[in-house]
Amino acid sequence: MAGAMASAPTSPSPVPDPATDAGFQLSSALQGMLPDLGLGGLLGVATGYAVKAVGRVALIVIGLSFLLVQLLSHYGVITVDWLRLQSLTEPWFREGREGFGAWVSRVLLANVPFAGAFVVGFLLGLRLR
Repeated sequence: MAGAMASAPTSPSPVPDPATDAGFQLSSALQGMLPDLGLGGLLGVATGYAVKAVGRVALIVIGLSFLLVQLLSHYGVITVDWLRLQSLTEPWFREGREGFGAWVSRVLLANVPFAGAFVVGFLLGLRLR
């Protein structure tokens, strides 16, 4: 014996069938959604950043307005009936809260890939400095 071992013949690796390969099916499904995912994410980032910027300005205006009302009330220039203000605004806020939930679910379920990317982009846009 010459000490040489006979090697077993190797068979070529099988070529995956695209019709049954799960990875191929997933990638082809994602390719169809890429435009929605990309646009949804981009618009989400832009909207989140805009909401953050506008929200800051709105909160400053609301805060300064409240301070002005309190200052005028303190000096007797105006009187504020806070209970009446609450009774006027409470139904409006209740209706808005109930309608907002239905609107959000209707919008988010309309186009799931776009909406999912939009929500992720929106949250990222809120975190941008």
